Amino acid sequence: MRLEDVRRYRDETPGAAGVAHFDNAGAALPPAVVTDTVVGYLREEAVTGGYETAIAAADRIAAVYDSIARWLGAAADDIALTDSATRSWQAVFYAMRFEAGDRILTCRSEYAGNAIAYLQIARRTGAVIEVVGDDESGQLDVADLARRIDGRVKLISVNHVPTQGGLVNPAEEVGAIAEAAGIPFLLDACQSTGQLDLDVARLRCDALTGTGRKYVRGPRGTGFLYVHPRLRERLEPAMLDLRSAALTAPDTYEVAPTAKRFEAWERNFGLVLGLGAAVDYALAIGLPAIEARVTALAARLRSALREIDGVTVRDQGVRQCGIVTFSAEQLPAAEIKARLADAKINTSVSLRGSAQYDFTARALPPLVRASVHYYNTDEEIERLVAELTHILTRS
Repeated sequence: MRLEDVRRYRDETPGAAGVAHFDNAGAALPPAVVTDTVVGYLREEAVTGGYETAIAAADRIAAVYDSIARWLGAAADDIALTDSATRSWQAVFYAMRFEAGDRILTCRSEYAGNAIAYLQIARRTGAVIEVVGDDESGQLDVADLARRIDGRVKLISVNHVPTQGGLVNPAEEVGAIAEAAGIPFLLDACQSTGQLDLDVARLRCDALTGTGRKYVRGPRGTGFLYVHPRLRERLEPAMLDLRSAALTAPDTYEVAPTAKRFEAWERNFGLVLGLGAAVDYALAIGLPAIEARVTALAARLRSALREIDGVTVRDQGVRQCGIVTFSAEQLPAAEIKARLADAKINTSVSLRGSAQYDFTARALPPLVRASVHYYNTDEEIERLVAELTHILTRS
């Protein structure tokens, strides 16, 4: 990615002028076209009417499905739109049927929200949760996963990128094992979509979930879901309405044949179009170029952080991405975050409650999370490192 391109992307990102934003794994700064799309639609609703505006925008709304499908290497019928990555993930998980003794395999870096859902279903049904071990690099141990496969495994459900570090789990290898065994593979890609070049055929996942607010640079309140026909044909969602199904007679209904069976009728179409604008913006840049720059910037940041006395970089894995986590001997993570914020440098804090399996296994303290995006610069990295050094020196 050329520097002149980065300058243009920053010019097209109003927030980039006022803050060094290293919280892209939380919510990235949107380009102006995303905000303008959402606000423009809402203004049109205000003068034309909500239903009337939606009807007039029907082709634009349909194009969002096409854009996400092209982005993921899928068909438009395989895509559903929701209000969050969580809702997308729940739509698939809670449509599955488990019995006593059925096994759910997940990873040590799993999100707390997903782990809570596993526990709830385990308590309801008697299903068993098993956490696959990590290999020596800290990523999911593919050999351990393969050893656990038998006829009682009903789901393999892992995250692609965890919330608490730059690890990229070996999703393609997991997909190959799942496909060979005929076991559904649910991939939570909320942290990888928008920063990594994803292709569902290469990943061999049965379902993939994502959000708009993180690396996609879309609005909050948006999510999306990919579901392969081989899985969705077996699933009836836990909840249906007249978007996900049709009432064919007073006492019969038919579930939608496409991934729209996982949608709800009511939605914020302004946000939907904002999500589409964000996806189109990323497609115009190219995901391979985005991934290359994000990965390179994160590597530079990790290298610089390792030079600061008392700082420990906590990222693991053979492959690493744009999320950088660290702790410091001198100050707790929350205090570091607050002092960086005073200098107009945005970061976030990862806590044990967000990833109990991993924090407990590694005895991790709260971590500062600095997540880079392609519109960040080397100068911003230098500023973050200099400010952190100053903060720790004065503590």
